[in-house]
Amino acid sequence: MVNFFLNKKFLFAIGFILTVLVLGYLIYSLFFKQAVQQPAETEPATSTTAGLPIAPYGAGQVVAPAETGAGLPQEGAKPGAGASAIARGGITQTPPLNQAASFSATLAPNGSDLQYYNKTDGKFYRVSKDGEATALSDKIFHQVESVKWSPDKNKAILEYPDGANIVYDFASGEQITLPAHWKDFDFSPGGRQIVMKSIGLDPNNRWLSVVNSDGSKAQRVEALGDKDDTVYPSWSPNGQTIAMYTEGIDFDRQEVFFVGLNNENFKSMEVEGRGFQPKWSPAGEQLLYSVYSSQTDLKPALWIANSQGENIGSGRKSLNIETWAEKCVFADSANLYCAVPEKLEEGAGLFPEMADNTRDNLYKIDVKTGLKKLVAVPDGEYNMSNLIISENGQYLYFTDKTTGNLRKIQLK
Repeated sequence: MVNFFLNKKFLFAIGFILTVLVLGYLIYSLFFKQAVQQPAETEPATSTTAGLPIAPYGAGQVVAPAETGAGLPQEGAKPGAGASAIARGGITQTPPLNQAASFSATLAPNGSDLQYYNKTDGKFYRVSKDGEATALSDKIFHQVESVKWSPDKNKAILEYPDGANIVYDFASGEQITLPAHWKDFDFSPGGRQIVMKSIGLDPNNRWLSVVNSDGSKAQRVEALGDKDDTVYPSWSPNGQTIAMYTEGIDFDRQEVFFVGLNNENFKSMEVEGRGFQPKWSPAGEQLLYSVYSSQTDLKPALWIANSQGENIGSGRKSLNIETWAEKCVFADSANLYCAVPEKLEEGAGLFPEMADNTRDNLYKIDVKTGLKKLVAVPDGEYNMSNLIISENGQYLYFTDKTTGNLRKIQLK
């Protein structure tokens, strides 16, 4: 009998221990095991801190630099640390060409040097890729507000704050005065004519006009009325059109119209946003433009569309990049370089000054496939403007908007 109770107690103890173990395992499985399991797969990120959306695999995909991981900026890395002399997708040297407050730089006739206006001393200079500067003229031009270079870069239209306008020939030293009520000039592809706005006091005497580059034979093309702010004089590289103007459809859409010299009835093009800012491709067959809308949180977005003849408006597509058209430059008809802000606040398209102190990175975009590639992270906090590419494609020049200094990036 004693042995029976002993055996019964022993079996009860074993059962109790087994029950505790089973309950413990169940509690562990239900409450603790999930905490150490691998996290489930999540949706891919849709944007980066650079404001450049990550596209899905296929057209528009952002690819890594050719040397995977080589020279890529690490989190917390300081600009200038281990900078590469040649752009390979990581931190890249961006040496200055001058220390002046440069304005309206352009590629010189030799396809390598730059020409620019120095706001400090009022002179125009030519600077080489090595930083050697020479004056284009001994003449001083005080407080120039706008510069429009001729295609051959030997002439420039200078606009002043008081409304005065002149055409200056740097080769001959000849100066031609234009009427003060003319503004917003652009040269024809051959440089023989100029398109501009003639703004009279009466809205009925405001015209989009064309004049010879010596100021002679002005002719009216289209009445402006009170629509001056929505007309963009811009002679297409193929000579087909001389200007564009926009009309609002609704808050997020506009219609763009193209103006020719001879009352041509060109097709119009619908754009998805406001703040239209255009840039022609080298041959004029495509138009790059930026707009902002409620769909982009009022940030600028890049688009491209066909813009020639019967193809106007066709092939329109978003490049999925948050930047302005004026911060881009065509290397050729298929490739585009753009300075892309690392971060853009909501409303930056409506108020561009919000991005004045934002650091930019350089991207290359294939406009046919939408493929985007990080080319360079400049070795300083530069806000890149007025991008220029040398004819041989070796250097990309830009103006640091903060200081006005000209800088270069070696692309190859």
